[in-house]
Amino acid sequence: MKRLVLAPLCLILALATAMLPAGCARLPPLDARTPSRAFTDTADTSLGRAIAPMVEAHPGKSGIVALTDDLDAFAVRVLLAQAAERSLDVQYYIWQQDLSGTLLLEALHRAADRGVRVRLLLDDNNTRGLDKLLAALDAHPNIEVRLFNPFLHRRWRALGYLSDFARLNRRMHNKSFTADGQVTIIGGRNIGDEYFGAGDFLFADLDVLAIGPVAADVAQDFDRYWNSPSSYPAALILDPAEAAALAELGAGANLIARDPAAAEYMRQLATSRLVQELLSGRLQFEWAVTRMLSDDPAKGLGQATEDMLLPSRLSEVLGTPQKELLLVSPYFVPTAAGVAALADLARRGVAVSVFTNALEATDVAVVHAGYAKRRKALLEAGIRLYEMKREIASPRIRDRGLTGSSASSLHAKTCAVDRQRVFIGSFNFDPRSARLNTEMGFIIDSPRLAEAMAEAFASAIPELAYEVRLAPDGKLVWIERQDGEEKVLAREPGTRFWQRLAVRLIGWLPIEWLL
Repeated sequence: MKRLVLAPLCLILALATAMLPAGCARLPPLDARTPSRAFTDTADTSLGRAIAPMVEAHPGKSGIVALTDDLDAFAVRVLLAQAAERSLDVQYYIWQQDLSGTLLLEALHRAADRGVRVRLLLDDNNTRGLDKLLAALDAHPNIEVRLFNPFLHRRWRALGYLSDFARLNRRMHNKSFTADGQVTIIGGRNIGDEYFGAGDFLFADLDVLAIGPVAADVAQDFDRYWNSPSSYPAALILDPAEAAALAELGAGANLIARDPAAAEYMRQLATSRLVQELLSGRLQFEWAVTRMLSDDPAKGLGQATEDMLLPSRLSEVLGTPQKELLLVSPYFVPTAAGVAALADLARRGVAVSVFTNALEATDVAVVHAGYAKRRKALLEAGIRLYEMKREIASPRIRDRGLTGSSASSLHAKTCAVDRQRVFIGSFNFDPRSARLNTEMGFIIDSPRLAEAMAEAFASAIPELAYEVRLAPDGKLVWIERQDGEEKVLAREPGTRFWQRLAVRLIGWLPIEWLL
């Protein structure tokens, strides 16, 4: 989810910034900040001892498990928080103060009470309402909280854009959860009910659980961000903690646990298949050469060079597709250059397919405008386009991972090349991810995972999405498949005239670089 100010407002603020004197408010110096590093001597922890025999049996490879189920994705995070003995390094773009967010914060708090060192790094764009709680957590002797590119105006944050737009428009979009430096989770999910099936709305998302060498890589990358010039100790930004705040967190967690709906959710968590298999040692890992890619945190200050950016390294490691490219991106904004690159692949015989959100399913219509104006050019180049429905009509299909569920919106970010390699991470295929926000992900050399993605495009996705095509008269049509039959829709499905008009008008604005 992209919870930034609306792009037109950003444009206005950017122009206003140029007319304001610099330095209206200054961030505090970081001279007194204490650097810290990930623990490397964790082989003697329970997690380390359990993992060691498996890693030793697969030299040079990492163990990967795709977290496609929303309940499993939350349950395994709670389990890791409970199992950690030395450290928890946690990095997120969004952390909601809802059922899942409260329960997971309390899990971190309880770990700290056991003596576990907890480092919590949050992008400050989405911490509104959390200041008191974060300050209280930071006051715990075993917890340190840092904020990435923080806002100095805590109540009226939009004011910060007037004097510091260039910095505040750059956000840390990374997501990782690492226990004892031995097990890590990365991917597309933030922390909130909509990512874990705890509410009426669900983001269809994808994470990976990983052990082996790549887990150590994530731990080291966390250190890069933790000690970067953009990461400010919470104590330098937030008001002093209130003594009762941590007690309120525990009370809130207990109150949630007594709610009937929450109790049912917790019951489902307790029956998580993945967690049971993990605890019993029966969990089957995909062992593959896995490389972690991430932006240099200097990108958060606009100081990263081209070779330090994830897109450059992503194309280098993934290689040039020879036969097939499958892209999954909720916020797909290819730009003119991206269209040209994909068209060139298609001309060379590469089958290119893209799965993104329909207008009815997206949570950011402004971003959809950047995609919509490129659709015709993509189709003319021979690229296949699929757009996720907001609701799935067929109750027979129940895949809550890559392909979603009822009242869902696509949020997974992944791609597959030639049925050999896959990328899974936080990177949206759009200008914001490429140029403004920091991102991370894994390149996994796994024909099995790549083949599974190809099968989804062949069978599941056409049922769960509209396929956009060009009609003989050159106009766009949307093909809806149900029970083996095709229905041709002449208008963008699930939308009203004013929505389509707004998207078209926004598409004319010179804001593509912000999307």
